[in-house]
Amino acid sequence: MDFAFLVKRLARALGVDIRAYRPARSEAARLARMLEQHRIDTVLDVGANTGQFARHLRSIGYQGRIICFDPLREAHAALAELARRDPELTVAPRQALGDSTGEVEIKVSANLESSSLLSVSEAHLQAEPSVRTVAVEKVPMHRLDDAVQSYLSPGDRVFLKIDVQGYELPVLRGAEGVLSQVLGVQLELSLHPLYDGEPLFREVIDAVEGLGFTLHDLNPCFSDDTTGRTYQVDGVFFRNEAP
Repeated sequence: MDFAFLVKRLARALGVDIRAYRPARSEAARLARMLEQHRIDTVLDVGANTGQFARHLRSIGYQGRIICFDPLREAHAALAELARRDPELTVAPRQALGDSTGEVEIKVSANLESSSLLSVSEAHLQAEPSVRTVAVEKVPMHRLDDAVQSYLSPGDRVFLKIDVQGYELPVLRGAEGVLSQVLGVQLELSLHPLYDGEPLFREVIDAVEGLGFTLHDLNPCFSDDTTGRTYQVDGVFFRNEAP
């Protein structure tokens, strides 16, 4: 028996997957190269939660500005603490983002990061019980093109990351005033409904491409451990005319 195969099989029995690591081909390396190639200097992190994406950006070498948006009380407090240690990170006031203004109720999940304005689907609950709703918080809602006015200058080269659990298209519709400065977009694409009423993979891709962006990368981000089915991927897009 091949020794390498034996080691891999033993490792998997212990819950560890051993694979050849090619740094230049990793998801992190690809994103770092794309941000560098398109000379991104400002990231709008919509649905920042406790700062996972911001920390990821720093880990891959991005040193530019990050402006974080999150409506949840606990997550917002964690972002404020992160900003105290990162002078290039700004935390906007607590608010939800969409295509209108007013007040909304966000359903807070047990794991916090799966919180959404939409209700969790039964398939999502079965695949990951920690997405169950444990509280509701009322928060103001604004359009991104209003909420970001005081943070952007005309020459900024912007990358827009949206992680809002099924509410991606309303966020994009509320960003019409700022999209001319956005060179790249990253957002979640669901292959199966994880939230009631959310648009799926093809509809979201069509909408983003209709705004003048082209799909550059896909990365699985959520699957059902029981069935093996992938439910959600991250899509990275850049403007057609971007260098």
